[in-house]
Amino acid sequence: MAFRLTTLTTAALLLLTASLSFAAGTIKIGGLFSVTGPPAFLGEPERNTAKMVVDSINKAGGIKGQKLELVVYDTAGDATKAVQMATKLIKDDKVVAIVGPSTTGESMAVIPVAEREKVPLISCAAGSKITDPVKRYVFKTAQNDGLAVAKIYEYLQKHKQNKVAILTVSDGFGASGREQLKSLAGKYGMQVVVDDTYGPKDTDMTSQLTKIRGSQAQVLIVWGTNPGPAVIAKNAKQLGLKLPLYMSHGVSSKKFIALAGDAAEGVKLPSGKVIVSDVLPKNDPQKGSLMAYVKDYQNHYKVEGDHFGGHAWDGVMLIKAAIEKGGATTEGIRSALENIKDFHGIGGTFNFSAGDHAGLNKDAFIMVEIKNKDWVIAK
Repeated sequence: MAFRLTTLTTAALLLLTASLSFAAGTIKIGGLFSVTGPPAFLGEPERNTAKMVVDSINKAGGIKGQKLELVVYDTAGDATKAVQMATKLIKDDKVVAIVGPSTTGESMAVIPVAEREKVPLISCAAGSKITDPVKRYVFKTAQNDGLAVAKIYEYLQKHKQNKVAILTVSDGFGASGREQLKSLAGKYGMQVVVDDTYGPKDTDMTSQLTKIRGSQAQVLIVWGTNPGPAVIAKNAKQLGLKLPLYMSHGVSSKKFIALAGDAAEGVKLPSGKVIVSDVLPKNDPQKGSLMAYVKDYQNHYKVEGDHFGGHAWDGVMLIKAAIEKGGATTEGIRSALENIKDFHGIGGTFNFSAGDHAGLNKDAFIMVEIKNKDWVIAK
């Protein structure tokens, strides 16, 4: 009996020792995603993707034998809540890096926290101001809106159209897009003949579209995230507006097609390549990552992986690469991120530097068009 108790005690001690060793070897990273609220179409696939990637990393043995633990909080698209949750991740959960938030406004609010606490933040939002000017601890995976504007303007140049009307949402993402649309117009020979805005909660933009219909505009460029752009597409169809309709990468998911219905047909926009990954040439350097992501997401969640979930894939995988290179400290991760080159992710091929924490160029985008309720590469 004494032998049996000793054996059991020894076994218990071994299990406890193993448990303590395993816990000591856990690397915590944070996730700030708008899983609920108006930007849920961004945050839900981001949260799902981050969990999927972390699980995959751990099943493959972790990072240098250490388990990766993801602590996620739902910001509901609220900047104040995002700041509170970022502080909690750093102070209470002791994370070494954070992926997110989902939106530009939230990201701008959280930046001072990351900088003050010296914890790397990899935003999933598109606003150029997130990393321009460069902040020491702040990076991003979503393609800059300036690159999206350049892609649209180059496409319009090719089709000999240069008079544009712009209709932008009055939030952080829209303001950043509006700034880029106006500042880059001259470089690409574009003339902004109408510059108008709409509110994030507006449900009818007929008055703005009526004004645009009476202008000299050859095309309409809408800058926003769902549901506003879908409302505009429907209003344009109801008015019989004949102008070609362009959207931003802020609606690069099947959610826009579902919301806009028949009014989505023919809409063009710059997008990450993931939504047309199956028709990319075999020699595209991103194709392997893109196809693997789409397949994994489909297997896990029974829907297609999209442009937005891809931002979180890139965030987690960039942190993994940084830990492998620089160790699991905040400063080691920051320094390694800043030196990552030729990382073929979902959003593009990343090349970070001390002067560039966005890491992408306009080749990260491809112009797509909606045909028969699906995406095709625009000609």
